[in-house]
Amino acid sequence: MTNQVAQQNNPKSITDDVLNRVNEMKENDGFLLPKGYSAENALKSAYLVLQGVKDRNKRPALEVCTKPSIANTLLNMVIQGLSPAKTQCYFIVYGNELQMQRSYFGTVAVLKRLDSVKNITAQVVHEGDKFEIGSDENFQTVVKEFQPSIENQDKEIAYAFARIFKNDGTYVDTIMTKKEIDQSWAQTRQKNNKVQQNFSQEMAKRTVLNRAAKMFINTSDDSDLLTGAINDTTSNEYDDERCDVTPVEDEKQSTDELLEGFQKSQEAKAKGVSNNGNSNKGEESSEEVADGQTELFSKGTIKPTDEADS
Repeated sequence: MTNQVAQQNNPKSITDDVLNRVNEMKENDGFLLPKGYSAENALKSAYLVLQGVKDRNKRPALEVCTKPSIANTLLNMVIQGLSPAKTQCYFIVYGNELQMQRSYFGTVAVLKRLDSVKNITAQVVHEGDKFEIGSDENFQTVVKEFQPSIENQDKEIAYAFARIFKNDGTYVDTIMTKKEIDQSWAQTRQKNNKVQQNFSQEMAKRTVLNRAAKMFINTSDDSDLLTGAINDTTSNEYDDERCDVTPVEDEKQSTDELLEGFQKSQEAKAKGVSNNGNSNKGEESSEEVADGQTELFSKGTIKPTDEADS
């Protein structure tokens, strides 16, 4: 039975079907990919990565994950213009679902795809750093002054902030205290994450950047497909925003039919329910993720300056 599922979930077959779907979207719906981005290369990279992804019980993802969840995840990846080869995203197994999460670089990359965004930065403020906030003419909270000091580099984190520079010369700041960051980490599926402990600075940057992204894109005029995919991936990390993909009864159903439910899954996720109408709160996260990410950091596969977790 396991071999049969693995054969049905052949990653090469699924990636080919997703690529065909992407090409149809480009031809019929005017879907645009980022300049220089190759969906084919990204899917080939995902094809290789998926063969090594396992769940917390060391079972191969392709044996336990449903075909719809794999297809949806890969389509989500391409819509956002991400590539696992550039450590912009990684795949994680939750139950019988395959899901994707963005790295710090991945979130920066997708934000830069928005028409109104020029650049993005995220910074950590340590105890003793000079840091002052205020408000602009629209009464929005902004960072007035930030002067880090090398002497404070090893001190406790006090705050983190992200700034999104817009093409019109204005910017939007998002500021979080360490307490707010800890509360955000407590809501993620990766409880007691070793990466959060060992690379707290980069984790904090990624967390505040994710919050900035969530707030910013929901007020943007960019395509619903892109902004929906960004929101979908962000919500994958939180227990209270879980949406399960129910396995289909007929595994011979075409991938086109499976991908047709992509938008519906996003709408269901926004409502906090699964496709079968049940609440998705309370499912345990995988400890394998934390251990695996720490190992990647230690081996240099993912550089601490590039990757952080919320």
